Amino acid sequence: MTKGLIILDPHPFQLIYGEHLKTEIAHRVQLLDERPLTKADIAADPSLLADAEVIFTGWGAPVMDEAFLKAAPKLKAVFYGAGSIRCFATDAFWQRNITVTSAYAMNAVPVSEFTLASILFSLKNAWRYVIGAKLNGAMSKRQSCAGAYGSKVGLVSLGMIGRLVRERLRPFDVEVLAYDPFVTREQAAALGVEMVSLDEIFRQCDVVSLHTPWLKETERMITGAHFRSMKPSATFINTARGAVVCEDELIEVLTERPDLTALLDVTYPDEPPKPGSPLYSLPNVVLTPHIAGSMDLECRRMGQLMIEEFDRWSRGDNLKWGLTREKAATLA
Repeated sequence: MTKGLIILDPHPFQLIYGEHLKTEIAHRVQLLDERPLTKADIAADPSLLADAEVIFTGWGAPVMDEAFLKAAPKLKAVFYGAGSIRCFATDAFWQRNITVTSAYAMNAVPVSEFTLASILFSLKNAWRYVIGAKLNGAMSKRQSCAGAYGSKVGLVSLGMIGRLVRERLRPFDVEVLAYDPFVTREQAAALGVEMVSLDEIFRQCDVVSLHTPWLKETERMITGAHFRSMKPSATFINTARGAVVCEDELIEVLTERPDLTALLDVTYPDEPPKPGSPLYSLPNVVLTPHIAGSMDLECRRMGQLMIEEFDRWSRGDNLKWGLTREKAATLA
């Protein structure tokens, strides 16, 4: 029987695996320690790693550097029940050719659901009624809106989340435009989207939803010029990463253009924004505390996927969500 460990912080363990999925793991893996271990446990006693062939982990995973890997000479596979693995995958890790898979695809599900709800709400300009009623103590007058018939929704990047959002938009009578320099004409046709430039996304669309990963090349990719070009009463949604947006320029434009609305689930350079940030006081900004991704019971979807991936690995099948170094670099 394969020998392994569960290593992550206590709260993420309860969210991602809990006792139920821990039991499922124990049916498949001889757990070398019945406890879900923490980074501190491993640091205090690296010998715990000596016979581990697999590790189930998630948020709070230990950094798998040379010292860690030296203590884990038999490690063959890591099952990461969360998204990006940048927090633990070092050069030494990749050089060992250890199999690794992550639940980034399952984390994409709630993000796409949140985004769909936000798009439909935004097409009615509903945010301004909610905010206006609170600010003014009275119901705002109805105004014209784009609505969900014949309007244009723009998706910036068609990775896992962007494509899921597109699929969830199919039942609605909206035109979907997209920007992604890596999507081919054939792929765009299969997705049923019109590929346009980044500038055109902002000029044409009633709602623009950002799904670009945070890479060095994408930092501050969305500028004030993009926001200034938006249609009257348009909405910008960011459930990706705040660093992709020039936040200072966004604030400037939102101050100048009270007709625009920004729904920001992520911010940068501070998340949450520092006290006194204009993002708290601007009446056309809706802030949520990074809730689009997996929360509470939604996290169990990620733990279940890791068990399914282990089953594939143990049978010698290809992993459905296995990561290469190159693929891992694209995950936000």
